[in-house]
Amino acid sequence: MEGGAIAQFLPLILIFAIMYFLLIRPQQKKVKEHQAMVSALRRGDQVVTQGGVIGKVSKVKEDGEVEVEIAEGVRVRVVKSTIASVINKTEPTK
Repeated sequence: MEGGAIAQFLPLILIFAIMYFLLIRPQQKKVKEHQAMVSALRRGDQVVTQGGVIGKVSKVKEDGEVEVEIAEGVRVRVVKSTIASVINKTEPTK
């Protein structure tokens, strides 16, 4: 009887393990990479927001915001987490 109960739950356990390795774990890795990219933002980096706006970082603020210049003299405040990717990275000053 004990073996029958374990045999019933074995497919469920296998399905959860497969879901973890195929869906959950890669998503966690992607989130971690995005957080590292956002935390490494510097003035002068060219970025793309999730809305598709391309601009250059003019100021990195401590409260989770970035000031992005989208045209000459036009600056917008953007939440750091909405930065989709960094196009051109500036070299760190030594």
